[in-house]
Amino acid sequence: MASFQLTIDGRTFRDSKGREVTLRGINVAGDAKNPSWPDQPSHIPDNFFDADKLSFVNRPFSVDEAHLHFGRLKRWGYNTIRYIFTWEAIEHEGPGKYDEEWVQHTISILRLAKDYGFYVFVDPHQDVWSRFTGGSGAPLWTVYACGLNPRCFEATEAALVHNTYPDPSTFPKMIWSTNYTRLACQVIFTLFFAGKDFAPKAIIDGKNIGDYLQEHFVGACKHLAERIHEAKDLENDVVIGWESMNEPNRGLVGWQDISAIPSEQKLQKGTSPTAWQAILTGSGRALEIDTWDFGGLGPYQSGTVLVDPKGTTAWLPADYDDSRYGWKRDPNWKMGECLWAQHGVWDPSNDALLKKDYFGKHPKTGEKLDYEYFTNNYFMDYYRSFKTAIRSVHKDCILFCQPPVLEIPPSLKGTPDDDPKMVYAPHYYDGVTLMTKKWNRFWNVDVFGILRGRYISPAFAIKVGETAIRNCLRDQLSAIRQEGVDYMGNHPCVLTEFGIPYDMDDKYAYKTGDYSSQSAAMDANHFAVEGSGMNGFSLWLYMANNNHQWGDQWNGEDLSIYSVDDRPLPPSPSAAQLKNASTTSLNPSPPNSKQNPNWSGVSPSNLKATLSTPSISSDTLTTEPELSNNPGYRAAEAYIRPSPFATVGTVKSYGFDLRNCVFTFSLSAPTATREDLPTEIFLPEYHFPADNLNVEVSGGKWEISLDDTDTGLVQKLKWWHGEGDQNMTVRGVRRRQGVALGNEEEDGYLQQCQQSSCAVM
Repeated sequence: MASFQLTIDGRTFRDSKGREVTLRGINVAGDAKNPSWPDQPSHIPDNFFDADKLSFVNRPFSVDEAHLHFGRLKRWGYNTIRYIFTWEAIEHEGPGKYDEEWVQHTISILRLAKDYGFYVFVDPHQDVWSRFTGGSGAPLWTVYACGLNPRCFEATEAALVHNTYPDPSTFPKMIWSTNYTRLACQVIFTLFFAGKDFAPKAIIDGKNIGDYLQEHFVGACKHLAERIHEAKDLENDVVIGWESMNEPNRGLVGWQDISAIPSEQKLQKGTSPTAWQAILTGSGRALEIDTWDFGGLGPYQSGTVLVDPKGTTAWLPADYDDSRYGWKRDPNWKMGECLWAQHGVWDPSNDALLKKDYFGKHPKTGEKLDYEYFTNNYFMDYYRSFKTAIRSVHKDCILFCQPPVLEIPPSLKGTPDDDPKMVYAPHYYDGVTLMTKKWNRFWNVDVFGILRGRYISPAFAIKVGETAIRNCLRDQLSAIRQEGVDYMGNHPCVLTEFGIPYDMDDKYAYKTGDYSSQSAAMDANHFAVEGSGMNGFSLWLYMANNNHQWGDQWNGEDLSIYSVDDRPLPPSPSAAQLKNASTTSLNPSPPNSKQNPNWSGVSPSNLKATLSTPSISSDTLTTEPELSNNPGYRAAEAYIRPSPFATVGTVKSYGFDLRNCVFTFSLSAPTATREDLPTEIFLPEYHFPADNLNVEVSGGKWEISLDDTDTGLVQKLKWWHGEGDQNMTVRGVRRRQGVALGNEEEDGYLQQCQQSSCAVM
């Protein structure tokens, strides 16, 4: 097998043959957030807090099922996987107790990813810290280590947790992310990054809680890296690197006044307490809290509500038995009391706030703190520790540095941290679409421009009309990429998360099969990425067990491009013949079924069945009938799109016009291509059936090939061109986007079969 080692050349990735590689990636898989035994998606409350003896083996999927998923993703044109795992998966039983069975399962899955020719970078994933604070990531014992009682988060609203919500089916959409501004996350992230400065009394096993947590988290990641290294056949050839941490958060560091909502806090939904109110309700006090909702024009205050914990506190009781996990807590860290009260922030005897700016200045130097200070100091201290630990094992790995989301990147340019093997790994979501779960074709907002102070008034940031919206998304991503260059130096930029909600418009698509809104939103996002100049992406999300009722099985999210209740996009029925090529080469035989059980050729004999039978089913799935009787293609035409894979020279620009089915690509080559080393482009059969496309090039020759390489059947366009600036335009078959399946779609496929020289027809 060819080497898939990836290197970095300034701001570009290069393969082992020196061609520029564009990372076309996908997050695999959302299933990794929840344990496999017991199988506990976020809407299941049973035995939720019995979280020491559990297992994540067979997450994200079993070895047997991996062929199905990897084969599908390969055929859809992905060459990169952001591989999701959680700290809880490896160290759930207690500090230093690693689940070696899960580790070996992970090794097996990574070996299969290698067989399919994927580049993999590993993502130690977290969302709002942990499943027990409303998200995913850290094991339960870390919450206890911080002196918090997760069983009391519901009463105090220290965290809103789907598993403990009274009626999981009514859990407010996207409210999980507000946990970043609730007590549990504010405490834990402050301790994790800055515990030594803001909580010096929090000592456990002779260490500050911040050091204790960081050492265990980094140690768990290093342990997995060591096992990958010991496997001997994974480093570099498949595992190219590690991401630093998913979406780190500052907690309270830099908050100038905890009695007010900071101006930079743009997300408010549901109850929206100030940090001071959260401290009080976390200590059992009843308070009137403002409530917010997210409407067509963004967040708005909707009223107030009484939050009354009835004396229940979010802190562990004074008689808590600390022997459960074997650690020894310093006696000066008192259980049964708010940690911030112990550090003089407030007086519980009269509920007086004594130091509203406690987190706004450095406790030792008095220096004023903000998010930039946090990123350049506390985050970078963590990043250096993580990098040192991983590089001590995987010595030449690529580090994907992910600073806090949408914040200014750390100032690394020209410093010792300006690492030539570093990648800037930002995230971006269209917040209006994500929060409202609607694709608004009429207006959107330049959120990044607002955050960077580019408008006198937010009103000037509103973009009207779909063309303006698409251009605005592109320009925001371009600005994010450029900001990485300005602050971090000359490094590749990979957007490691973006995506769209599929349950738009109250799940209208699931009832009708009409995914036109999803298709428009997905296309706009890909248009933005393609036009931004970034070096690649990893789309959020692939989920093996998504369904129409519970979505991604996590907090009501539904962003997976695959669902067991929908149909994967079939390949073109005319892929067996090639025409209109300057040079043609095709192996039409499907791969070995054992290697790729997902393969299903389309022919006149199985056309009807292909269009009416999902590729996977689940006997245990329970869905509402009205949500599963009109499956569609899940807007696959918008994310299965052409892209350069390996470019001789440097990519200047590329993009896909979905509406007109036109792919454009320009490059600059220092020399002409060799006969054995062409530029390679992924060209999906659905849009570009080999006998029904038109290719225009500035020079050279090309061919279409359907390659059964790396156990995945992929249609590629190979281009041999001269040196200098070169251009290509490929026109395919225009189709209606996102329509429900019916006679029109079936007739279209039959017409294609009849137009091709198909012997059976």
